[in-house]
Amino acid sequence: MRTIDWVDGEIHLIDQTRLPDELVVLRVDTLDALVDAIARLAVRGAPALGVAGAMGVALLAERPADPGAVRAGAARLRAARPTAVNLAWGVDRALARLPEGPVAVLAEALAVRDEDIAACAAMAVRGADLVTELTGRDRVTVMTICNTGALAAVERGTALGVAGELHARDQLAEVLVLETRPLLQGARLTAWELDRMGAPHRLLVDSAAAFTLSRGLADVVLIGADRITANGDTANKVGSLALALAARHAGVPFLVVAPESTVDLATPDGRGIEVEERSAGEVTAFRGVPVAPVGTRTLNLAFDVTPAGLVTAIVTDRRVVRLDQGGTPADPVPA
Repeated sequence: MRTIDWVDGEIHLIDQTRLPDELVVLRVDTLDALVDAIARLAVRGAPALGVAGAMGVALLAERPADPGAVRAGAARLRAARPTAVNLAWGVDRALARLPEGPVAVLAEALAVRDEDIAACAAMAVRGADLVTELTGRDRVTVMTICNTGALAAVERGTALGVAGELHARDQLAEVLVLETRPLLQGARLTAWELDRMGAPHRLLVDSAAAFTLSRGLADVVLIGADRITANGDTANKVGSLALALAARHAGVPFLVVAPESTVDLATPDGRGIEVEERSAGEVTAFRGVPVAPVGTRTLNLAFDVTPAGLVTAIVTDRRVVRLDQGGTPADPVPA
C-alpha cells in the first residue's frame, strides 16, 4: 500500500495519526482538507510532503478557477510546514506547469510521485552498500529516530528503507528504534513498519540512545532529513543532534539518507533554516490525557539542526557525499 497516491481525482493518504491502532485511508479532495492533514501530521515525512504538495496543486488546478486563485491556494499549501523543503519543492514543480493547463499539472504531480518511488529504491541500495563498507560487518545493528520508512515517502522510505534493504540481504541484526517524543513516531510508526516487514527490532526511550551507543550496542545511526543545506547541515526530527553528538563520542558512523530534492543549495548553512515550533498540547498531553500541570508553558521545537561536522555521509538517490572526507552537497551531482 502506498502512503500517498492519486486516485480518481482525489488524494488518498494513510492517516498516520491513527496508527498503530487502525489503518485508515483519507480521501482528500479540497485544499482545506489537505492543509489540515499536513498540519496535524496525518501525512508527514519530507518525501511524502513533496508528493502531497504537487498533488495539492493538481487538486487546485482541476477546479474551475483563475490562475491567481490557484497560485494563492498553492502559497497557502506551501507554507503549511516551514522546515521541510520538499513541500515547497513539490508545490513549485507542479505550479510551474500551470500555464499548460490542469492535465500538465497532474502529469507533473504524478512524475513527482514516480520519481520518489525510484529514489527510495536507489537510496536503499546505495545506503546498504555504504553501511557494509563503513562497518565491515556481515550483520549490523542500526539505530534510528522518528519514522523514515514507507510512511514518510510513497514506498520504502529513506533511512528505514536502508534498514529494509539490509534485512532483505540478511545483513540486519536488529533496528534500535527511538520512541521519538512527543508524538512517538518511532514507537507508533517505525515499530509498526518493522513489524510488518518482519525485521527484528527493539524500542528505546529517547534518553537511552547516548548510553546505548557508548556501550557499543549499535553499529551505525541512520536518520532522514527535512532539509539539507549547501554545507551539509541537516534539519531533522528534534533529538537528531543529540544522537549525532553521542554517535561521534562512541565512534559510530552517522548517516543521513534523503533524496536530492531535500538538498537546499539556496540555503548556505543551518542558520538559515526556519525551525517549526508546534503547539504546547503535544507536550503537555498525549492522546487527550494530560501529563503536565494545567498552564505549563512549553518549547516544542519539532526539528533540530545537526552541523555537517557531525555527519559521516549523506546518501541520496544519486550519490554519496562523504562529509568526513571534505565533500559537501554543493559538489557536482553525477550525471
